[in-house]
Amino acid sequence: EKRVLNSELWHACAGPLVSLPPVGSRVVYFPQGHSEQRAGLRIIGVSDILIEVMNMVAASTNKEEVDVHVPNYPSLPPQLICQLHNVTMHADVETDEVYAQMTLQPLNPQEQKEAYLPAELGTPSRQPTNYFCKTLTASDTSTHGGFSVPRRAAEKVFPPLDFSQQPPAQELIARDLHDNEWKFRHIFRGQPKRHLLTTGWSVFVSAKRLVAGDSVLFIWNEKNQLLLGIRRANRPQTVMPSSVLSSDSMHLGLLAAAAHAASTNSRFTIFYNPRASPSEFVIPLTKYIKAVYHTRVSVGMRFRMLFETEESSVRRYMGTITGISDLDPVRWPNSHWRSVGWDESTAGDRQPRVSLWEIEPLTTFPMYPSPFPLRLKRPWPAGLPSFHGIKDDGLGMNSPLMWLQGDAGRGMPSLNFPGIGVTPWMQPRLDAASMLGLQTDMHQAMAAAALQDMR
Repeated sequence: EKRVLNSELWHACAGPLVSLPPVGSRVVYFPQGHSEQRAGLRIIGVSDILIEVMNMVAASTNKEEVDVHVPNYPSLPPQLICQLHNVTMHADVETDEVYAQMTLQPLNPQEQKEAYLPAELGTPSRQPTNYFCKTLTASDTSTHGGFSVPRRAAEKVFPPLDFSQQPPAQELIARDLHDNEWKFRHIFRGQPKRHLLTTGWSVFVSAKRLVAGDSVLFIWNEKNQLLLGIRRANRPQTVMPSSVLSSDSMHLGLLAAAAHAASTNSRFTIFYNPRASPSEFVIPLTKYIKAVYHTRVSVGMRFRMLFETEESSVRRYMGTITGISDLDPVRWPNSHWRSVGWDESTAGDRQPRVSLWEIEPLTTFPMYPSPFPLRLKRPWPAGLPSFHGIKDDGLGMNSPLMWLQGDAGRGMPSLNFPGIGVTPWMQPRLDAASMLGLQTDMHQAMAAAALQDMR
């Protein structure tokens, strides 16, 4: 279907925490995180090599065999630094599930060394301001009833009723993601009086096969149009259609596609379903660098984290870091994916492990103030040598800052740092003792530049 979906409605259905990286930006792709995505995406425009691998796996293996014989793909690092060439928003015709199609191209070592300083951490999600979201009850999906609309939601989102009529009523026309029109009768009646959608609602429920637990969204946009979206409740799939990928074949297929693209420096296509993925697995490169190499965390540290509520709003929870380690050190060593274990009694049933870029520490321990912050405001001070003169263990490797400088003599092939014995958040802080080897004028130059930045 070659048409652009309504971005506002797509993001509303995707969730308030979802944002898509801008086309042309550099991103970090996590195949480990991609494999967590719940199976169920239909094969739409997937490359031939991916379909071939998935079909072979689905036909010749079972779950036990897959768990034992998952290929290692030694050429596939836990993070792939890629150029994002295309992003397209889609909605499944049968289920209305929203997903994004992304075209990525891994960068070779030389391209990674080129200085790249994007001005943004990602495109903010185009969430609507005038909307409401409600989880359907059994009476909402009954063929004999209607949809009960919360009073405040109806008064905020729907056009005002004419209360001179008895009972007050009006016809509403809403458009879904596929640009289909749905007509409903909105009436204010009952004892006590309440807002209801009656005529046309049961037709919509039947056509979309909605059940209790699913959610609906109504949006009143700036063009005075009423938009309508749905979200499916997460339910275990008992029958897997032949056109849908199983979790095992999808896991093997995406690993094969990513490994092939990494080895040939070619483009590959992925599908991101925000409602089926516990976390985003394609994030802006700058966001990754900022979180992993410019934020210090430790066990026992308190942090804030955003979560989506049932009404599609955002709530900030507090958490405590209980551990920092690789989630799967055998298959994905030195990976930062879900490296933080956390716990909080008020958090409820949530992911027990999160990634560094998903949290906001209450107290941070930054690196020693650098003459060139992440976004370079001035050139490297004349006469000040590069960090090649400092021992690697003094700055915890040549630091991603030097990578951002684009040093040709000793640039880093990737941000994975496989040769480092410790992960970046465990590296020792650069204190005064480690600076004794620097000349006095060098130290003063660095301090003056840092002070200017802080001002």
